[in-house]
Amino acid sequence: MSETDYFEAWADLAYASRHMAFEHCAEAIAVLDPWADRFVDLNIATCRLFGHPRQLLLERPVSRLFGHQLADLIVFTQGVMEKGRGWSDALSCQCKSGERLQLEVSATTLAGHARPHLVLVLREQSEQRFQRDRAITERTMRAGLLEWRNILNLFQETERDNQLLLSAVGDGIYSIDSQGLATFVNPAGARMLGWEPTDMIGKNIHRIHHHSHADGSHYPVEDCPIYRAVRDGVVHEGRQEVFWRRDGSCFPVEFTSTPVIADSRIVGAVVVFRDITERRTTEQQLQQALAELQQLKQRLEEQNAYLQEEIRIEHSYREIVGQSEAILKIVRQIDVVAPTDASVLIHGESGTGKELIARAIHQASRRAEQPLIRVNCAAIPADLFESEFFGHVRGAFTGALRDRTGRFELADGGTLFLDEIGEIPLDLQSKLLRVLQEGQFERVGEERTRKVDVRIIAATNRDLRVEVAAKRFREDLYFRLNVFPLTSPALRERPEDVAPLAAHFLKQIGQRLNRPGRRLRKGDIERLQRYSWPGNIRELQNVIERALITSRGAELDLVLPSDSAPSEPASAAPKRILTDAELRQYERDNTLAALEACAGKLFGADGAAQMLGIKPTTLASRLKKIAAP
Repeated sequence: MSETDYFEAWADLAYASRHMAFEHCAEAIAVLDPWADRFVDLNIATCRLFGHPRQLLLERPVSRLFGHQLADLIVFTQGVMEKGRGWSDALSCQCKSGERLQLEVSATTLAGHARPHLVLVLREQSEQRFQRDRAITERTMRAGLLEWRNILNLFQETERDNQLLLSAVGDGIYSIDSQGLATFVNPAGARMLGWEPTDMIGKNIHRIHHHSHADGSHYPVEDCPIYRAVRDGVVHEGRQEVFWRRDGSCFPVEFTSTPVIADSRIVGAVVVFRDITERRTTEQQLQQALAELQQLKQRLEEQNAYLQEEIRIEHSYREIVGQSEAILKIVRQIDVVAPTDASVLIHGESGTGKELIARAIHQASRRAEQPLIRVNCAAIPADLFESEFFGHVRGAFTGALRDRTGRFELADGGTLFLDEIGEIPLDLQSKLLRVLQEGQFERVGEERTRKVDVRIIAATNRDLRVEVAAKRFREDLYFRLNVFPLTSPALRERPEDVAPLAAHFLKQIGQRLNRPGRRLRKGDIERLQRYSWPGNIRELQNVIERALITSRGAELDLVLPSDSAPSEPASAAPKRILTDAELRQYERDNTLAALEACAGKLFGADGAAQMLGIKPTTLASRLKKIAAP
C-alpha cells in the first residue's frame, strides 16, 4: 500500500467514526436554522424522540412541534444566539402519539454558515426513558439498518457539516470499536477530560478516564457499563459515577453507551457524557436549604406548641388570684375586652402582674391558638430596637450573618405584648405607629413590604401622659395604644389579697422545691398584710420562696425586708423606698436641675458634670438618653 493510499484509508476511517458518532448517538441531536424555522439536519435519535420520519421533520416548521410554547422557544433561541450556548428544561413538544414530552434542551451556536445555526441536544424528562430507549434500540437493530445506510450515504456528501456539528456539541462524545479502543473523540469530550483528541485515539478509554470509583478504589473493566454495551448490544446508562481527568481530578457525570450494529454484529459503541458538577452542587444546596427550612419549621412548631401549653397550664388567667374589688374589676374588664381586637394599655407599678393580665387577655381571645410574643422594651439596646421588632436581612449591618424574623412576624395572627412601652426610642415610635395603623413594615436592609395581623397589648409603669407632655412619647402613638386602658393595682392597695396570694405561692413554689405541707401562721399573715410591698406581688413571691428555702419544719421562718432594716429613732419619719421608675425619674430631674443651675454649661469649672460629680462623658451619655428632641 502506498503512502497516499494509507492516508486516504485513514481519512475514510476517521470520517466513518465521526459519522457513526453523530448518527448512532443516544442523544437526540438536531441543527436548527432559527431564521427559517426549520431543522437543517437531525440524527435518528431525534426522529425517534419526535416520532416522525426525518423528511417530515425537515419539512415541518419547528414552531409547530412546540405549539403553545412558541414564545418560550423564541426567547430560548435568542438567548443562545446572544451568549453562544444555553440550557433549558422548560420546553415541551407534541410527539406523533399525541403525548406531550417535557424536554431538556442544550444548545450551542454553529459556525460556518451565512447566518447562525444552532446545535440542539434534546433529552426526554421521563422515568420511562431507559425502557423506551431499550425498546427503540431493539427495533432499530431489527428493522432500521436500511434507513441507517441511506442516511450514511447522505452524510458522506456533507463531511464538513458533520465535522462542524460534532465539534459544536457541548456534551462529550466519543466512539469505541469492539476492542474498546477509541476511534473518535469530539473536542468537548477531550476538553472535559483534559486530553487532546489525537492523544486518545486508539487507546483503551476505560483506562484513561473510568479506571477508578469516586472513592479511589479500582473499577474493573468487566463491570464498566460503557464496555457492557459492546458485549450485550443494549443501551447502558451511568448516573452516579465519575470520570477522571488527565491531572488526576474527577467530576460527576451522567452518560449513555449505545451499541453500534453493522451486518448483524456489534462493531462498537457511541458514548455521550455530560459534566453534572453544577447540577449536583445546586441539588445539594437545595437539599441543604430544604433541610434547614424543615428544621426551622419544626423548631417554630415546637416553640409555638410550648408557648400554647405554657399559656394553658402555667398562665391561665384564673391564676389572677384575689377577691378584692380591684381584682374582680380586672377580671370583668378582661372578659369585656378579650373577645375584641382592641389595643390594651396596662398601667401599673413593677411587679403587679401586668404580664399575667396580658396573657389572660390573649388566652380569652379568638387568637388563643396563635402565639403570644413578649418584648421587654427596657431590655433592648437602642440600636437594636428596629431589628428586634421588624427583623433584618443578611448583611443589613455588621453582625447580621443571617436573615432574622422580627417579633411582629413571629406574632402574626396572634398577640404582641410590649412590656415597658415607654422605653421605646422616639425615632422608632413613628415606625411602630405605622405598623399599628397599616399592618405593614419592612425588615432592616430590605425593600419588600410585609403585612401582619397582630393585636397589641402594651404595659408601662410610667405615666405616659406626662411623657407625652414632655415630648418623650408621641401623642398619636399614645392614643393608638390607649384604646382600652386598664390599671393593675399595687398590692398595698388590696391587703385582703395578700393572704390568698401567699397561700398560692406557698403551694406552687413548695411543689417546685419539693417542700409540700408548709403553712403560714396567723401572725405571719398579719405581718404580711401590714407590710407596704414596694416590690408588689413579685416581692411577695420572693419572700415566700426564701422562707421555704430556709425553713426546717412545717412552720415557715418568715423574714420580711423590714425585719432586717436598721432601727431608727422613733421621731424619725419612715423612709419611703423608691421604685426603679421613680429612681430614673429622680435622676432625670436631678440632671435637668443641674443644667438649669449652671445655665446650660456642661463641662469645665462650674459645669453640670462637676456639680453632679460625674465624668463629662457620663453626663453626655445620660443627656443623650433622657433629653427630649
